[in-house]
Amino acid sequence: MTTEYPEPDAPRFPAAKIGRIAFGVVAALIVIVVIIAFVVVWTIQRSFPQASGEIEVDGLETAVSVQRDELGIPTITADSSHDLFYAQGFVHAQDRFFEMDFRRHVTSGRVAEMFGESQAGTDMFLRTLGWRDTAEQEVEALDETTRGYYDAYAEGVNAYLASHDGADLSLEYAVLGIQNPDYEVEPWEPADSVAWLKAMAWDLRTNIEDETQRALLVADAGDDTAAADSQALLEKLYPAYPFDKNPVIVPTISTVEPLEDGTGAAPASVTTDDDADIQTAITTVEWAEADSVIEAASLLIGDVGEGIGSNSWVVSGELTESGMPLLANDPHLGAALPSVWHQVQLRCSTVSAECPFDVGGFSFSGLPGVVIGHNSQVAWGFTNLTTDVADLYIEKVDGDQYWRDGALVPMDVREETIKVAGGDDIDLTIRSTVHGPIISGLVDDFTAIAETPVVGTGGTVLPLDGAPEIPAGDVAVSLRWTALEPGKTASAIFALNTSQNFDDFRRAASLFDVPAQNLIYADIEGNIGYQAPGRLPIRGAGDGWLPQPGWDSAYDWTGFIPFEELPVSYNPSSGFIVTANNAIVTDDYDYFLSRDWDYGYRAERIAHMIERRAALAPLTAQDMRDIQNDNEMWIGKKLATAMGEVEVDGAGPQEAVALLRTWDAQNNPTSPGAAYANVLWKNLVMNLFANRAEPLPHDSQARLFLVVGGMLDDPFDPLWTNEQIDVASMDEMLALSAEQAYDELVSLQGEATARWNWGGLHAITLTSDTLGSSGIAPIEMLFNRGPYPVGGGASVVNATGWELGESYATTTVPSMRMVIDLANFDDSTWNHLSGASGHAFHPNYVDQTEDWAAGVQTPWAFTPDAVDEATVNTLVLTPKG
Repeated sequence: MTTEYPEPDAPRFPAAKIGRIAFGVVAALIVIVVIIAFVVVWTIQRSFPQASGEIEVDGLETAVSVQRDELGIPTITADSSHDLFYAQGFVHAQDRFFEMDFRRHVTSGRVAEMFGESQAGTDMFLRTLGWRDTAEQEVEALDETTRGYYDAYAEGVNAYLASHDGADLSLEYAVLGIQNPDYEVEPWEPADSVAWLKAMAWDLRTNIEDETQRALLVADAGDDTAAADSQALLEKLYPAYPFDKNPVIVPTISTVEPLEDGTGAAPASVTTDDDADIQTAITTVEWAEADSVIEAASLLIGDVGEGIGSNSWVVSGELTESGMPLLANDPHLGAALPSVWHQVQLRCSTVSAECPFDVGGFSFSGLPGVVIGHNSQVAWGFTNLTTDVADLYIEKVDGDQYWRDGALVPMDVREETIKVAGGDDIDLTIRSTVHGPIISGLVDDFTAIAETPVVGTGGTVLPLDGAPEIPAGDVAVSLRWTALEPGKTASAIFALNTSQNFDDFRRAASLFDVPAQNLIYADIEGNIGYQAPGRLPIRGAGDGWLPQPGWDSAYDWTGFIPFEELPVSYNPSSGFIVTANNAIVTDDYDYFLSRDWDYGYRAERIAHMIERRAALAPLTAQDMRDIQNDNEMWIGKKLATAMGEVEVDGAGPQEAVALLRTWDAQNNPTSPGAAYANVLWKNLVMNLFANRAEPLPHDSQARLFLVVGGMLDDPFDPLWTNEQIDVASMDEMLALSAEQAYDELVSLQGEATARWNWGGLHAITLTSDTLGSSGIAPIEMLFNRGPYPVGGGASVVNATGWELGESYATTTVPSMRMVIDLANFDDSTWNHLSGASGHAFHPNYVDQTEDWAAGVQTPWAFTPDAVDEATVNTLVLTPKG
């Protein structure tokens, strides 16, 4: 030990005094740290909801019990519908209010009021879409009973807000208050709830991006000859659904009794006509800027990227061990923290006409009722319908007028104001045609279409360079989309929740306008079924594959498909129904639905596993869970076969290719073969489509499975030649991609192939949509969690999507998984991405994530006895006074 002496001219202090000073400094630091820690912990925990005891609240009629299990999942029991939804609003506010508040600002185009100038462009786009206005119209049109549910829910939310504010509501408000001290929480309104259905329609939008990409690809071609060549390329890159390889949902439409008038069914026909309504404050938070407004909106709401879709299937008791149906569902959505879902059970103490609810499942915080789940009689699940319910129109405009059938007609013009926290207000002029709002000028891609416009006219491409039949004037792009028009989905949820049989279920489906979903069904009588709901357009001269000429009414929508003519299946002879965003019907169906289906690899795999397992033994709920967790990569098997005869240079690449020969084609998280197969796939796709003088679209991996799978059977396909990377044959392309994949994996996970693993590459980091994306590491650490290694992949049954050419990290997920056993509802299981709570550091914030990543589901207690046994906390809400 050495002694350090002071400099000669330094004052000398006795050692004891030095020790006392040092101790005093340390002690002071400890006190400060303890105080800071106490303040942080107190700030964090002060917003945690009370889960037991009793709370008096204004507005309740009688006492309501809220039982929570160890995962914090509430079962709410009330004597009246009013009190039931009042309590659901109160509980949602307890668990997730910041999420609810943020969502309503998104759907209203008011995010800049919370987070400043950086969000103004996104607000302008979302305000132009007008979701909030549409939601308000829908609320006004609700029947008295349904409106009462939404009013009661809002009362419950506001009862919670009456005694909580700022950091008492959520940790996010403590952070937000530092940057935006003037922010005030507003009371909840029914339109705040209904508007979120529009955001979900955005998250599940189908072909808007595909239609845009196709238009830009043709526009880049230039002259007519090149445009024709581009159209041929489009047909190759966007091939038709492989009906000969993969299944349709409804091979034979069932004959069912039509719904009676006055029961809430959709009208037999609906027609349309020309008059149809269509960051200064946050000084220290540097939000990552999105490349476009579309991307920014997707960051706030949900990304339609690879993996968006869903699986659901229902199996008849003829194939099951219990003799009763099994229903499985796992909707695929953009990853979010907290998860989009909030598990809940809603129970009337005595089920009656006034209080008809005994239902459990997955809700959206901010929305009353249960979206997906089961009641005491029936179960249902959703997947995205993937029908084409949105079209772009090329408009010829002159100021605030536009051409329509040879005459100029006035646009609908309205003025709005974007308020900006810490900044100046922004005036916004919104113009709309008969088709919908003008969106060019707000979004880069749509603006690019307006600058070099092309239109699709019933299968042909027409450039707009001066053709005599096209009116003179400027060009704008408008959007026709069912989600921008008032609908009845806000009522459909409660109709689903109280359905008692297949007729009731179809009545509910007839109200489910937006987002258009495949609905599957099972009941305790042993019946299974399917119904395509939604407002599905009937088109005129065009098919919506490319933007259409807005100046010609022949290309308008002429109505919507009558509900009684939509595809339906009831107790099919196969004994099961599978939906996985694949084609609903064959091409001989009377109406055009879409050309942009998912290509059916998940659907084929699920159907194959059901048939194979059922041939060996009666199916169980565990079989359903095993199928949900299947990781087989179809294109990986194809690549492994193709690489068998390909020569690669170097011992390392040769060892890597050898992994494919023993790989079981399962994208398991610990698999070295899966890691190499996916990196090889990425490099191959980039070499085929991106690393060119003129890059080609390559967004959908399901579509690329079909395109590249066909190319692997055709060594003479011209796309195997790419002068940019000096490749002139299929074998050369595969060899180069294999060698690049080896080098990339070595750089990521080292030279030892046995230590390669797909889960590390494909891990998911759960990221808060707001402050978790702030760009400030200490703040992000408060709210984000992970990474968690996961398996699966794009266009795999366990659909954990990732973005080709960007990262292998998981971005879209099975947002929840459930398996419902109609023989005994208490034998059902469920799970979702994060947890019941939206409060960072709460025990239920991410307590379901590790099980989710491992594909493990937890028991779903439904009956009163099972709920009582699972209860760890009970809160009683009582009327004040």
